This record gives sequence, structure tokens and C-alpha cells, in this order.
Amino acid sequence: MTSTDPSPTPLPLLGATEIRRLAEEIGVRPTKTLGQNFVIDGNTIRRIVAAANVDPGETVLEVGPGLGSLTLGLLDAAARVVAVEIDPVLAAKLPSTVAAFRPELAGNLDVVLSDAMRVTELPAEPTALVANLPYNVAVPVVLHLLEHFPSLKHGLVMVQDEVADRMVAGPGSKTYGVPSVKGAWYSQMRKAGVIGMNVFWPAPKISSGLVGFVRHEPPVTRASREQVFAVIDAAFAQRRKTLRAALAGWAGGAAEAEKYLREAGVDPSARGEVIDVAAYARIAEAKLPFTA
Repeated sequence: MTSTDPSPTPLPLLGATEIRRLAEEIGVRPTKTLGQNFVIDGNTIRRIVAAANVDPGETVLEVGPGLGSLTLGLLDAAARVVAVEIDPVLAAKLPSTVAAFRPELAGNLDVVLSDAMRVTELPAEPTALVANLPYNVAVPVVLHLLEHFPSLKHGLVMVQDEVADRMVAGPGSKTYGVPSVKGAWYSQMRKAGVIGMNVFWPAPKISSGLVGFVRHEPPVTRASREQVFAVIDAAFAQRRKTLRAALAGWAGGAAEAEKYLREAGVDPSARGEVIDVAAYARIAEAKLPFTA
């Protein structure tokens, strides 16, 4: 006869009662300005942490920890959590919340009071990004962090569902656009699930999507990231136009745009929504010999 040890009981996470109590203690009401929607369901937190595939030895970067719902789940899974919070009241409250609910892990948390769009230094090198991102700045935040923290190797972010679809879209898709191409410069992105509205306080008016990513090397090119991104921006500024027309301003004229496109092996009559990030890199590089 053999016996098996029972599965360990999951540690408690913040529910609706705890979240509202914590908010009341510090006089906080979620604001649309900061895109604050606090997760109030422990099972959702466990689902996010599991989908993020966090290694026990990792340092995780969390953006917008709010009242600490996801923070507690990440501390259970990782060696260290660096939380970047723009709201000074929430940032000041987070360490005491962790000390109350996970006293043995309180030393594994660093709180950085900063705008995630401006942060360029952290107290530790993060290897994973896991965050419930404010809807209004989700894409710029992800791109900024991937640019400034090359130590980030993978991650999972929760964003507005339609934004998630744009981030993971491939060439030819109706949702393919600037977020898709710029995200593909840094990483392979995938849709990892959908989160309903009722697990948040306040409940948003649309579902959220989970986007997972794994960093990869950008396309091989002599062009800089800034030069490639300039081509992407120009192509999608007038997405219904052919690339020959859409890139005329960037190239210095339609004839010049056609020349660069042909040198890059791209059909000048194609639209920007049908070519991948490697093609954009070739277009940017094609212009270099003529401007050197």
C-alpha cells in the first residue's frame, strides 16, 4: 500500500473583500485616468501566474501592482518581484500589504515609484514581465520596457482584449498594425487567453486578453531600430494606400519610395498590412546607401 502526500493548499490571495478594505484604508478609488481595474479573484491570479511560466529563480517586473493582487501571486512563484507603481499612495501601501499576507516573502519585493513609460533603471535585472497593464498605455509600456530592459526574456501581460488581438496579429490580418510589427521586432507574441469582466473592480466594459511573449533577436539589418520603426509608422499612417504612396514622404518622393521597395524585394503596390517586420527592416536598409 502506497500513500501520496496531498497537494499543498494554495496560499490565500486577495479577494473582493480584502481589495475593498485595503482601498478604503488608504482612501483610494480606482481612476480611469490611471486605467485602474483591480483583480478581485484569486483563481484569476493563479491562472495568470501559471500562464506566465515563471521560473522560481527569476526576478519578475510587475507594472501597476495596484493593491497587490498579482504581486502576492508572483512572490509565491518567483525569487524577486520589482513592482513599478505610478500612484504614490498605492506604492506606499504595497510593502505593508505584502508584509501582512506574505511576511516571509516581504524582503523579496522592491517597489519603484515611477511612470513605467519613463523608467530606465531598476534595482534588479528582471527576466520576466508579468503585469495587468492600464488599457490606455499598454502597448507603449510593453515596447518601452522591451527596448530599455534587454534582460527581459519572456512575459505575460493582461490588456484590453482587442489590443491583445492587435499585438499578436500577423501580416494579412485585419488587426495587423503598428503594435503587431513593432512587437515582432522584439519577440514572438501569442494570445494566451481571455479574462472576463467580472473579476475586476470596477468591472471594465470589455474583456481582457492575455498576451505572452518570448524575446528573440531582431531581424539582421544595418538599419537601426529607430530607422525601421520610422518606416513602420509611415506605412500605417496611411494603411489603405500602397507602400509606394504611403512611404513617399519618408523616402522623399514616390519614385524614391518605389526604388527602395524594389531593392528590398517588396512589391511597391502592396500595402503595409501584408508585409512582415523583416521586410520593413529591408526597406529601411535599402535607403541607407543613398543617405550615407
